[in-house]
Amino acid sequence: MECIFCKIARKEIPSKIVYEDELALAFEDINPQAPVHILIIPRKHIHNNLSLTEEDKPLMGHLFLVANRIASEKGIAERGFRTVVNCNAEAGQTVFHLHLHLLGGRPMKWPPG
Repeated sequence: MECIFCKIARKEIPSKIVYEDELALAFEDINPQAPVHILIIPRKHIHNNLSLTEEDKPLMGHLFLVANRIASEKGIAERGFRTVVNCNAEAGQTVFHLHLHLLGGRPMKWPPG
């Protein structure tokens, strides 16, 4: 079965896109865990962060800059937000295409999970 996030990136599956460029796509999570819950994915399929290579360093920096931009646009940057990357099943990764969760709009508790 092909990756659902790759299909979303190709717009074969509809999503509420909030940002896109040649390297990344960001869209609203269908099961939000906070008032703002955006998923930020690279267009390039990367299984998880263990699959990253040296060549992916600029891409990962780009994904975090996209998260910062969206946090500012959504009005949560100054109040605070969380970026989360889950790696493998025990950490909660359910879609095996690297993605950042941008969460905000409410107080976050620690420890998570």
